[in-house]
Amino acid sequence: MRSGPALLGAVSALAVVGATTAFTLGTPSPASAATACEVGYSVNDWGSGFTANLSLKNLGTAPLSGWRISYAYTGNQQLQQGWNGTWAQSGKTVTLTPATWNGTIAPNASVTAGANFAYSGANAAPVSFSVNGEPCGGTQPPTTTPTTPTTTTTPTQPPGGAPELHVSGNRLADAAGTPVTLRGVNRSGGEFACVQGNGLFDGPMDAASVAAIKSWHANVVRVPFNEDCWLGLSNVDPRYAGATYRAALKSYVDLLHENGLVAILDLHWTHGVYTGNSSACSDVNATCQKPMTDSEHSVDVWTSVANTFKGDDATILDLFNEPYLDRAVSGSAQAWTCWRDGGSACSGIGYPVAGMQTLVNAVRATGATNVIMLGGLAYSNDLTGWLQYKPSDPAGNLAASWHSYNFNTCSSSSCWDSQLAPVAAAVPLVAGEIGENDCASGYVSGVMDWFDRHQASYLGWTWNTWNCSTGPALISAYDGTPTAFGAGIRAHFLAAG
Repeated sequence: MRSGPALLGAVSALAVVGATTAFTLGTPSPASAATACEVGYSVNDWGSGFTANLSLKNLGTAPLSGWRISYAYTGNQQLQQGWNGTWAQSGKTVTLTPATWNGTIAPNASVTAGANFAYSGANAAPVSFSVNGEPCGGTQPPTTTPTTPTTTTTPTQPPGGAPELHVSGNRLADAAGTPVTLRGVNRSGGEFACVQGNGLFDGPMDAASVAAIKSWHANVVRVPFNEDCWLGLSNVDPRYAGATYRAALKSYVDLLHENGLVAILDLHWTHGVYTGNSSACSDVNATCQKPMTDSEHSVDVWTSVANTFKGDDATILDLFNEPYLDRAVSGSAQAWTCWRDGGSACSGIGYPVAGMQTLVNAVRATGATNVIMLGGLAYSNDLTGWLQYKPSDPAGNLAASWHSYNFNTCSSSSCWDSQLAPVAAAVPLVAGEIGENDCASGYVSGVMDWFDRHQASYLGWTWNTWNCSTGPALISAYDGTPTAFGAGIRAHFLAAG
């Protein structure tokens, strides 16, 4: 809804070809001028392009500042776009220099960066790397665990009784392997209040309000958030941005878990100027729904979010609210290619796009194994290409996200049978948003019945006290008093147990 008010040894590099096959490159001879460091290299390859992920670990006893990584390809690999540093290519040589915030690496710490490349023919891994013009050398790391970004937090288990989820076939399952069906609500506010200068959220986010949600027999809450607010960009009031905003979201997720509720973190509003078909605003800032995530900030966001919530498998990561690339580029095939690959596949969008594969890579590079939800096209109402263009995931924890309102194109049981049933038979299907704009519940009742028959999950939009015909809103008060629309969803939840 468009909201309202890999192991690293003592060698210099590790390469991963495709999604899972790994081999070790030769070890450079130690030299007195060698930098005490370790470079890691991995790729995710889809045939005509790939994402390269680089890590640089400081093995020395002093900070490593002003670092510069260089390497060369033997094929025709061509740089498309990069993140977490400045990427450049001259002929076959690629260089990476720091961003403003990661130019110094503390002893035993690491930085990571990534870039998308296009190619044809062979995609051989680089045979050597240099840092500041010299090979990496120095002391071997004390363990063989993967390097991690400097922002990595200590993994923690969910604080309460919320189930830790993973994908098992076409179902979500808890740690014991028992299938779990999610039924719950969205809690809107974190995506817009901060960037509008009105606070961190819309309405109370306290224990009483969570208890009210739980009284409906909900077991999940989807929490939309804002890219600019999470990163603390300059366009957001500092009172509602950066560390303060991140801590507030983390505290709310912890509160949900303490009450046995799964959390879904949804990246709702993002950066980038888009003025094409169905544009919601012309603002570069994250003040409205954009057609797809931006490579300038979205990778940084998901790297940070994944580091914050890795180890908490009761939190699902919904990578982007409602892509509408079908309105912005030419044809379904291009739209789905752009959705997965981003970059040059997204001609027609005025800002560099980060595709779903890039975002999945960013999350998994942190070591996070959380279930990831991916919404399709047409504001997540179209899943026709989801299985064909599904990104690869080394954790095997991807779920399809679908949004459904009575005014959407795919709003009939015949459409659900033809378009959704094949997806639901292959992967977990989650209706991240369901609703209708008539203050009634006839439409959503049909959606919930269909999803129950297919053992799929669903969440009503939204647990906010708005006008149910314009929100639509489930409640008229935060004690859980339902609107006429919400009453139908509440009754269905209670009957389902």
